[in-house]
Amino acid sequence: MKNSFLLYGAYGYTGRLIARMARQYNLQPVLAGRREAPLAEMQKQLDLPYRVIDLEQSSDLEAALQDVPVVLHAAGPFLQTATPMMEACLRTGTHYLDITGEIAVFEQAKSQDAQARKSGIMLLPGVGFDVVPTDCLALYLKNQMPNAIALKLAFATKGGGLSHGTAATLLQTLGQKGSVRKNGSIRAVPIGHKGMWVDFGKSRRFVITIPWGDISTAYTSTGIPDIETYFGATPFMYQALKFQWLYNWLFRTAFMQKQLLGYIKRQPAGPSDEQRARGHSMVWGEVRDQKGNTCQARLNCPEGYTYTAHASLMILNRILKGDWKPGYQTPAGCYGPDLALQIPGVKRELLDQAPKP
Repeated sequence: MKNSFLLYGAYGYTGRLIARMARQYNLQPVLAGRREAPLAEMQKQLDLPYRVIDLEQSSDLEAALQDVPVVLHAAGPFLQTATPMMEACLRTGTHYLDITGEIAVFEQAKSQDAQARKSGIMLLPGVGFDVVPTDCLALYLKNQMPNAIALKLAFATKGGGLSHGTAATLLQTLGQKGSVRKNGSIRAVPIGHKGMWVDFGKSRRFVITIPWGDISTAYTSTGIPDIETYFGATPFMYQALKFQWLYNWLFRTAFMQKQLLGYIKRQPAGPSDEQRARGHSMVWGEVRDQKGNTCQARLNCPEGYTYTAHASLMILNRILKGDWKPGYQTPAGCYGPDLALQIPGVKRELLDQAPKP
């Protein structure tokens, strides 16, 4: 079918939202995942075809990919699931998209650039709030200050909540190191090793460093050698993280991971439609040149899961119309810094003009 794509992880929180919104973009997903019962339920609700596929069954996966030009992979944690799907796409000549924000997945896709070009496909991870708005703001700022040597990106949310998948992915990072990019290389640092106040326009928020996907993608899109990424937190959390060396070992134990995962599963699957409608996301960025000059900009966006559904479906539409580039790509690198503005409700503001050279 002309407007068809494979939506793997369709019965997860974000997958369900994407499936529901697909008709707004004249797209028809083929629902896919490991379990038949939730897929059959979605088929009745949305009148969409489905395929039961286990990622470990490569022959079944490849057979399903032969019938579609592109896959949107929405089944996390992507550190565990991206590899088999990406490799199957390379073998079958199927474009690969996902909604990850995990640095290692971006780096893995980047390492497959030559193979993707040989296969005649595009590998484009991070087509949701992870990392479309931040990647686009990074390139926008780079264009304002072409000689920038350092980039800071921060985001915060108001309202909404976390899905089971997002919470499970965050759980895997507990007790682990964070990341920054320094002199072009990714370096391990403690999570929350820096904190600062940021004016997001609608509110002023405290943010701390986290290993967000832009440590990988923003470098690819801009070439800026020093990159830090921040997320909204509290000053108390920032102070508590100074002592993380005392308790990180506990979060890494199988017992604690199991207990926390059980807690996550007992929570709602994700924010309700009403919560998403009330929520919004804020993104801020700053570049700096060698002389110390800075340039700042920010984005005001819909709630993160709403943004992800719109962004992924918009990019799918472009690919199905032949608008894509071979090899590994980033959202802004492929479609430009204004891609973020094509999502309903997004506004961009340049806070200070970069000095002329």
